[in-house]
Amino acid sequence: MTNVSHRYQRDSRLADPDALDHALALDELPPAPLTRVEAEQARRLISRNDSPDLPFEQAVNPYRGCEHGCIYCYARPTHAYLGYSPGLDFETRLVAKTNAVEALRAELSGPGYVPKTITLSSATDAYQPIERQWQLSRGILALMLETGHPVSVITKNALVERDLDLLVPLAQRRLVQVYLSLPTLDADMARTLEPRASAPWRRLRTLRVLADAGVPAGVSLAPVIPFINDDQIEQVLHAAAQAGASQAFYTVLRLPYEVKDVFEQWLHAHFPDRAQRVLHRIEDLREGRRNDSRFGVRMRGTGIWADLIAQRFALAVRQAGLNLRDLGDLDTSAFVAPARAVKPSAAGAARPGASSAQLDLFSVPDLAVSGPAVSSPHRQPHAAGAATPT
Repeated sequence: MTNVSHRYQRDSRLADPDALDHALALDELPPAPLTRVEAEQARRLISRNDSPDLPFEQAVNPYRGCEHGCIYCYARPTHAYLGYSPGLDFETRLVAKTNAVEALRAELSGPGYVPKTITLSSATDAYQPIERQWQLSRGILALMLETGHPVSVITKNALVERDLDLLVPLAQRRLVQVYLSLPTLDADMARTLEPRASAPWRRLRTLRVLADAGVPAGVSLAPVIPFINDDQIEQVLHAAAQAGASQAFYTVLRLPYEVKDVFEQWLHAHFPDRAQRVLHRIEDLREGRRNDSRFGVRMRGTGIWADLIAQRFALAVRQAGLNLRDLGDLDTSAFVAPARAVKPSAAGAARPGASSAQLDLFSVPDLAVSGPAVSSPHRQPHAAGAATPT
């Protein structure tokens, strides 16, 4: 993975080939880059959208960027707003919104606020490895429980199990649902596609833990990538159902803005034998383009191949016993606006573990104070048969 240029960049940078040649001559691997985290104060946390093909209207993102490093992540272009690359920077130069809970509390207590399910998260993974240290997502869940506000969680990290003490009472009040993103069961493929997310078997175990605890759990088979993981639709859905999932949905690969360059670079590096087949099939799904951002078609694609994926998914869902009943909307009637919190100082907020505030593709929250950067050790892909450190 390299730092691809982004659409706001005016200069052009090239890696020093001599440095890489020297390392290869010594039979050395390039050093794994450190993850750096900046502390930031956010003025607002809720981002809203009116997209007709999204199942939510508002979301919160306690982080910018994501250490999981999923090659296909549609949120990578948001890093360009910060002047960072959607490539390696997206996974190594992260931002923690240290006042996330306070900012959200202020919005929930605002006059005229109407409760609607909040998605955690839409442009980052709320349970990526740095959440263990910063605990911003946990603080948000605690606020949801305090106020009786519904929340829908989507993650690919087993760390979500840590917050069972909050998820269970939320579930008992019909205030939460949790989806595990699981595009493949193949451990080797997962290490290539999403190198620092929890291993597939570990995500399945998390589904079982959630289901056994009474927390409504589902699986997101996303994205479906032609000739990469599209042969696993049936196996993923069957395994998820066996693990306790009751719901499932899917999307096909999206390549907005710089994600196209990142994905193509990865594809030619890891699957040179099928790269052109993959790209041509993506074009078949997108009416001759690599990406189609139109509402109504961007999530599923169009044409015969999109129809085939949809038919296979529908059949596999029926065979696995998923989506048998509509869970309905989460309960908004129990919401009680919180008391406004005293605004914390920037110095007091910028610390790991504090209650805390990510650009997404639907709105651009105001930026404020940035704090010092710290490094994270969580940069190694998960090992086969073992869960990623979280």
